[in-house]
Amino acid sequence: MIGNLSVVRNEGYRVLTQELGAAGAVVFLRQLESGNGNYTEERQGLLEKNTVDTIAERIRKRNMCGSKNINHQKEV
Repeated sequence: MIGNLSVVRNEGYRVLTQELGAAGAVVFLRQLESGNGNYTEERQGLLEKNTVDTIAERIRKRNMCGSKNINHQKEV
């Protein structure tokens, strides 16, 4: 078992920068960030507001508004 986590962390940084270079190591480490907030709760809140009917209605409204702005000239 690994006893000293700071030694492991430092060795990991050393190997990462040796193999990937400083920029590559930073890119790799950024992928490991956990972020913040609760995606599941936020997603559920967004989805609760959008039923199939409300989405379809927004599409119909957008299409109606968009068709008024189209230039209906015939191609020559």
